[in-house]
Amino acid sequence: MPYLMGIDIGTTSARAIIIDESGKLVGAGVSEYPLYHPQPLFVEQEPLDWWEGTKKAIGEALKNANVQSHEIGGIGISGQMHSLVLLDNHCKVLRRSILWCDQRTVKQCEYIMRKTKQTLVQSTGNPALTGFTLPKIIWVMQEEPEIYEKVHKMLLPKDYIRFKLTGEFATEVSDASGTLMLDVKKRKWSEEILSAFRIKKENLPVVYESPQITGKITSESAKETGLKEGIPVVGGAGDQAAGGVGNGIIKEGLLSSTIGTSGVVFASLDDVKVDPFLRTHTFCHAIPGKWHIMGVMLCAGVSLKWFRDTFGMEEVNVGKMTGQDPYEILTMEASQVKPCSEGLIFLPYLMGERTPYPDPYAKGVFFGLTPRHTKAHLVRAVMEGVAFGLRDSLEIIKKLRIKIEEIRASGGGARSTLWRQIQADINNAPMSTISIKEGPAFGVALLAGVGTGIYKNVEEACDNTIHVTSVTEPIKENVKRYEEYYRIYRSLYQKLKDEFVQVSGLDM
Repeated sequence: MPYLMGIDIGTTSARAIIIDESGKLVGAGVSEYPLYHPQPLFVEQEPLDWWEGTKKAIGEALKNANVQSHEIGGIGISGQMHSLVLLDNHCKVLRRSILWCDQRTVKQCEYIMRKTKQTLVQSTGNPALTGFTLPKIIWVMQEEPEIYEKVHKMLLPKDYIRFKLTGEFATEVSDASGTLMLDVKKRKWSEEILSAFRIKKENLPVVYESPQITGKITSESAKETGLKEGIPVVGGAGDQAAGGVGNGIIKEGLLSSTIGTSGVVFASLDDVKVDPFLRTHTFCHAIPGKWHIMGVMLCAGVSLKWFRDTFGMEEVNVGKMTGQDPYEILTMEASQVKPCSEGLIFLPYLMGERTPYPDPYAKGVFFGLTPRHTKAHLVRAVMEGVAFGLRDSLEIIKKLRIKIEEIRASGGGARSTLWRQIQADINNAPMSTISIKEGPAFGVALLAGVGTGIYKNVEEACDNTIHVTSVTEPIKENVKRYEEYYRIYRSLYQKLKDEFVQVSGLDM
């Protein structure tokens, strides 16, 4: 029986998993790497750190699975979207990667929208936002021309790892959708956008569908990773589309609400649908012939991580002594606080925001603090603020008349009983959990199974491996209270947005 491997190049770590064809996880490996903040609003990483992390994660997964590399039948790759990797003609990295959460490209986004707004929206289905790849390319053009002159290839994170594994320069439609250079309807690079910004098509990778085989493990990468030479590597997917597959979001009516580093509400589409106000993103799905729409908040799980790292050292120390997860200790404390945190509201805009406010200057806020509030109140307010932010995206999807039959909780936040209940109450909708906890890495492992013929198609792969395990129902009395607080939450950004800009100017 062949096994399948999924690799995910996340923002904080590389993860590799190995599954059998029933979807059972047989082994996993993780390796962390650092973030760099050379200036305010700048966020970067070293692509070679991803490669070193990938090699360690693969080795650990093989060891933990007790699987020989020749038993791996196919590999899929996922990764953080939008981040820019530049290679010279010797295939060496020219500079650190500018990440998806970097906010330096405000002027470049304004330039793109002035120059090509109508063409951009018609072709890519999205506006120019600081997170996307095209503004980063233009920033390097304008601010680091000596580097741009040396560019031979422009890649996304997972596609850099693909190159290291296979020697091929390739991408696929879901990740390429987030560059602002792909025609999402035609599922190929947009000649109009490339021409408008003088980007050479030969500097971009070849675009495949997500389950297609894009290359094979080379002898050189086999020596470095312990994998067998010749294992096929499929297109894979950007982390959100990969997570969509990993959550079984493969037909209209199914949505996922993911609390990971970022927060994402994700819905599958049979046809292209674009929010007329451009608050959400419409991209190609990892399923051939389908698309997806998603709303993205930048600081979901990272909001709670920030709180833990800044104010939760007591819980961290207790966790070290008892073996408990500090997050579990914090959320247990928060569970003792009544819904709505006694009037305390958190705006989770720690690194700006994307949906529904494409605003790089937005800031995090605790609103309504009084002497009654304790650490537990603050923790619960953070969790509620993230859930309010996810509801913003859900409301947009409802207004677009996209069918909603089931919402599946996903990401690290889905493991928290309290956070699932908060989401159910704030959304006034049941929240399902599924048998799979791996998200993107699992999704691309399934895509590898499709590409190598283990499954007939993505739908069959998901049907054979994913099932619902629990449902959290909303509590009626909580729903009414949260509805009142959601209205206040929604009003706060509008009242503070000008001040966010002013304080950002003072910080620079």
